[in-house]
Amino acid sequence: MAQQLIRIMRPDDANFAGNVHGGIILKMIEEAGAIISTRHCNSQDGEPCVAALARVERTDFLSPVCIGEVANVSAEITYTSRHSVEVQVNVMSENILTGAKKVTNKATLWYVPLSLKNVNKVVEVPPIQYVRKEQEEEGKKRYEEQKLDRLETKQRNGDVIFPIINPDRQTKEPHTVGYSQSSLIHLVGPSDCTLLGFVHGGVTMKLMDEVAGIVAARHCKTNIVTASVDAINFHEKIKKGSVITISGRMTFTSNKSMEIEVFVDADPFVDEARERYRAVSAFFTYVSLSKEGKPLPVPQLLTETEDEKRRFEEGKGRYLQTKAKRQAQLQQAALQ
Repeated sequence: MAQQLIRIMRPDDANFAGNVHGGIILKMIEEAGAIISTRHCNSQDGEPCVAALARVERTDFLSPVCIGEVANVSAEITYTSRHSVEVQVNVMSENILTGAKKVTNKATLWYVPLSLKNVNKVVEVPPIQYVRKEQEEEGKKRYEEQKLDRLETKQRNGDVIFPIINPDRQTKEPHTVGYSQSSLIHLVGPSDCTLLGFVHGGVTMKLMDEVAGIVAARHCKTNIVTASVDAINFHEKIKKGSVITISGRMTFTSNKSMEIEVFVDADPFVDEARERYRAVSAFFTYVSLSKEGKPLPVPQLLTETEDEKRRFEEGKGRYLQTKAKRQAQLQQAALQ
């Protein structure tokens, strides 16, 4: 079973330099994943359900997509557990004038099927047939790894970013965390939601990318593009009618990249018995580009508090780990 989405990129999908926003691509990726996983979970007789996004693994933006190009998003189910579905998604862009094609993104998403009759009930997933036994074993290993990481992320997810709506940036030193820190407030409407009345994961990721992009642009004051997104964990559902606050802050800079931490907090105004809660969290990595699309040096982040210094060192650790992993993959590919 496979699912494809094809769409031409329009001017309102892109920044002023003509590069399509990473959030637009993430939203298309999630739409393809939601369709194929919902179809699969309803492929056998059972309780009607809708697949809800639980997690997106690290996603690299291999190449920018430009206005006028066609994005082809293909999704395939690669593993199922009793209550979850793993979906692999590839994005390819095509220049319809020259016919040139290139792979721009590869992503792995995890969904859980929620009953249409009871949104708090997770229904069982029909198993898929594997070509090789090893595929099932490898999928189970990935399932256990992401499950452990989700638990660890939730345990350290109590940090708070106070919304900065109209800060007086003239009183703040450029290139500090406070100078570029940004927030966006959004009222969740019907068009943002699934059949169950909860926000689409793709809508949330698009808003997160917008905030991360604002933080990066304020820090560099240049054209910026999304380079990668670390694992995005959807801790809790966001209900229609809620007001969500998406907040981002710079945590680390290397010579040519910036890491931005983004939180999504929800205020369920329609459910007064519930207090504000943390719904989603992730790290976005951006790069600064010249007018010609060449990488530019990134101004060093100036840390002022002990917490900012700690987050900088943690970000540096993630950066070095990712760099070492990428170099190992390149060396392995060269030997093949």
